[in-house]
Amino acid sequence: MKINKQYKGVLIATFMTIILGTIMSFAMVSINTGWTEGFLERFAHSWITGAVVAFPTSYVAIPLVRRLVNRMVSE
Repeated sequence: MKINKQYKGVLIATFMTIILGTIMSFAMVSINTGWTEGFLERFAHSWITGAVVAFPTSYVAIPLVRRLVNRMVSE
């Protein structure tokens, strides 16, 4: 089953949020608090908070960045 191409931007923002948000939240919680008791709860809270910010940011930023890069790169 394929998804309609009109949802391409939403899918890109969703996958970027999941991948980058998970990696960044894990790294930052690990660095700031270490592997102590409650790590998974802090990580989950950090990831959810980051996702709430990252998804709309990605959705808006990706098309802008794509246009900027297209202007900078010659065909």
